[in-house]
Amino acid sequence: MEGKSVSEIVARHTYGTWRAQRGWKPPHVTRAEGCHFWDADGKRFLDLSSQLVCVNLGHQNEAVVEAICRQARTMAYLGPAYACDVRAELALKLLEVMPRGLDKFFFTTSGTEANEAAFKIARMVTGKHKIIARYTSYHGSTAGSIAATGDFRRWHAEPVSKIPGVIFGPETHCYRCPLGKSYPGCDMACADYLAYMIDHEENVAAVIVEPIVGTNGVLVPPPEYLPRLAEHCKKRGVLLIADEVMTGWGRTGKWFAVDHYGVVPDILTTAKGITGALAPLGVVATSRAVSDYFEDNFFAHGHTYEAHPLTLAPAVAALDEYRRLNLLERSTQLGEYLGKGLRALKDRHPSVGDVRGLGLFWAVDLVRNRETREPFNTPQDKSARRPLVIDQVVAELGRRGVSVLGWVSHLVLAPPLIVTEADLDFALEALDAALTLADQKVG
Repeated sequence: MEGKSVSEIVARHTYGTWRAQRGWKPPHVTRAEGCHFWDADGKRFLDLSSQLVCVNLGHQNEAVVEAICRQARTMAYLGPAYACDVRAELALKLLEVMPRGLDKFFFTTSGTEANEAAFKIARMVTGKHKIIARYTSYHGSTAGSIAATGDFRRWHAEPVSKIPGVIFGPETHCYRCPLGKSYPGCDMACADYLAYMIDHEENVAAVIVEPIVGTNGVLVPPPEYLPRLAEHCKKRGVLLIADEVMTGWGRTGKWFAVDHYGVVPDILTTAKGITGALAPLGVVATSRAVSDYFEDNFFAHGHTYEAHPLTLAPAVAALDEYRRLNLLERSTQLGEYLGKGLRALKDRHPSVGDVRGLGLFWAVDLVRNRETREPFNTPQDKSARRPLVIDQVVAELGRRGVSVLGWVSHLVLAPPLIVTEADLDFALEALDAALTLADQKVG
């Protein structure tokens, strides 16, 4: 190591994502188990955001780890042109949990790859090329998925990421409605506006939405929104793609967020929690109407690691663990407990403008002024590397042994689904103390 620390070597010789590299000091983590991880000094942290909202089963789930080891000993790799037991087994298990009607799957190694595949599939099936996405959205980092990403991460990749054919519409954000309306008097104007866009564009292949927006604020739509949007798409012959990379696998209290709304999209993409993040796997699930197109037409997509056995085996084990540990029900019950605690914090802290969530997926929105709902910082601030209030709050939480994802002006709370009430109490106590830093900056 030449006298350098692990953190120094990592910072100098590898890239830190979504950041300028100067000043990056990644913490050196030496161990992780359950809902916690430990740094090189032995300090324990509660992982309140499941890393990147992906360690749904907790760190080092034994059954999933063993499935990886067993598969590695049996058959570590097989090309996608061949069939194997674990590929068939996972396909059958997916049929048990996917929204009814989604029954043919393409396997990838990430969520961004899943969305890339979904776009290609939609364009091939419809013979059209335009994709409608929403401004407050994130769909991945590769060329097509970043082009369909509405948030500021797209700006830095332009014009390379400005792939023709992606257009943006309004998100569903009842706390800060982009159309200046209020629910329920708005009558779902944000959904109707996407229909308006379809009607005034040519060659729209698909609309892609996160059913519940993830990193950009855990935006939970009203119950009418997704059914209205699905109806608009169906009426106009446009495919609906549900990006469930972050919201799938019990995160919201059901297998998938669309299940809360009784909507079956034409294409569903997912990743992250399907293996509990112990292996990189993404899935594109398609309806039979979509997959039938390729019975006699060329399926022009594929890659070396599609259906990689070492990614499929942990998914099979993970699905069994979700059931064995009763994690969907647990997500619902503990989500209600967490939500109650967060709402109590809102009552005590003037810097908290809004608290919203579903299951074990919550956001705490920090504001400079409750009346105007002005956030402390904006995406432009983060993009320009200006000091962020949210970073101060996150740092204080870290000092108190809680690791949480902060984004622009809100916190994303998404603990492993095995979290306990005692863990949540510890987190709420730390958050109560950390929020005083933001309270001091309220104007």
